[in-house]
Amino acid sequence: MSELILLIVYCAILGSGVGFLAGLLGIGGGLVIVPILSSILLYLAVLPPEQVVIVAIATSLASILFTSTSSAIAHHKNGNVPWDLAPWIMTGVALGALISGFMAALLPEQAVRIIFAVSVVLIAVKMFVSSTKKDTAKTRKIPHKGVLTIFTTITGGLSAMIGIGGGALLVPLLTFFSLDMKKAIGCASACGIVIALFGSIGYISSGSTHFSLEDGFAGFVYLPALLGIVCTSWFTAPLGAKATNHLPVPTIKKIFAGLLVVMAANMILS
Repeated sequence: MSELILLIVYCAILGSGVGFLAGLLGIGGGLVIVPILSSILLYLAVLPPEQVVIVAIATSLASILFTSTSSAIAHHKNGNVPWDLAPWIMTGVALGALISGFMAALLPEQAVRIIFAVSVVLIAVKMFVSSTKKDTAKTRKIPHKGVLTIFTTITGGLSAMIGIGGGALLVPLLTFFSLDMKKAIGCASACGIVIALFGSIGYISSGSTHFSLEDGFAGFVYLPALLGIVCTSWFTAPLGAKATNHLPVPTIKKIFAGLLVVMAANMILS
């Protein structure tokens, strides 16, 4: 089996799991894709080690564009996308994705990783605790739509900077303001499209001088790996979205909290 076919097979296996998680939890899957895809690229010696991470991040964002689209369509059919709020949230994450390059230049990568990991752990703890409590009256209202856009600009910027779809930050933010968990997941899926689109444009444009289409690259995006991930994630994302409607909210919160802890640990260790 050639290395190219082997890479596509590995990425297809990766995509099947990532797609299901994207549908179930509203995440793009970047924090799963980036470290595993980096390991695959290193194992198969596709690239020099110093180029592996940026290619993995760019390819992750490009795959999230497809995975989040599939997930968002499924959530829309199930009535889980709050379209009265989604345009304002999408505007914020789009702005954040566009300015993420400036944020990356101002902060050391390790500092971003630590801040992100600590924040995610705190979010996970709060979400796990709330999943064990009985539902109480909603006390937090969704802020003014302009203010909500500011919040989502920050989450979009952080998400695009490290190559994720944004659900890891956006879902806890929306549930903090008492938005139904399932609608928060549906909204995060839709917003993942925006983050991935604007982020991918940047990586394709900036990488065009480093790699060529003849070598299988669109900028920093490695097309064979993208093909492998998307060919399965597109089909498993609706399965995850369907599972969201059948699982009780406390169970979804616990699954999400557990995944957040794994993400945080990966960010620190990597």
